[in-house]
Amino acid sequence: MVEWFVWVQVVIAVLAGTAAVIAGFAKVTPNDYSLGATLLVEALLIVQLVMAIVAPFLGNVATGSALEFWIYLVSAILIPPAAVMWGLIERNRWSTVILGVACLSIAVMVYRMSQIWFVQLA
Repeated sequence: MVEWFVWVQVVIAVLAGTAAVIAGFAKVTPNDYSLGATLLVEALLIVQLVMAIVAPFLGNVATGSALEFWIYLVSAILIPPAAVMWGLIERNRWSTVILGVACLSIAVMVYRMSQIWFVQLA
């Protein structure tokens, strides 16, 4: 993992999540902005996946449990597509809130992945 990229992911996920939750409580249905922001969070997770595959070959290995890290990463990658599908199928304000909660969950999961990668000792 690259530390600055972790913080970029967390900030974008928090901004996207907060905006979607606020929009949902303002009775806005899922739109291009809320769905697009969630897909941006997913794209950053895919980049993180590639980086996590390449990093150990370059000497940047996880200090914590690799299994725990990969479970977090795979789980995080599955959340945004599920939230987007929900938002496309059921178009009401609660779907927008779900998109926001999904993005906020991703922010927490990415932060936890950084703790596993950088801080914990196996």
